Amino acid sequence: MEFEITRDMRNEVLNRRELAFTLTFDGPTPSRKSIQEKLAAMLNKNESLLVLDSLKTRFGKMEVTGHARIYDDEESKKSTERGYLLKRGEPKAESEE
Repeated sequence: MEFEITRDMRNEVLNRRELAFTLTFDGPTPSRKSIQEKLAAMLNKNESLLVLDSLKTRFGKMEVTGHARIYDDEESKKSTERGYLLKRGEPKAESEE
């Protein structure tokens, strides 16, 4: 996986960094979790403060374009981020059998 950050903007009002990126990959499309882990590691940020907004793939191309936000703290993240995006980034609970 190779990341290319196409836009990096600081939003002081909402205490976050807003990123637009292009990811090229080989094989199957990477999961949201693996993209989130790799992006957080690349930017030396805490993975729990990173929220992936949108990911778009095009048919026949091995690339994903997306938008992410990196918050300064957990309180800023919870107060401004939409609930369904917060749930999307959480690991799934294992079902009891």
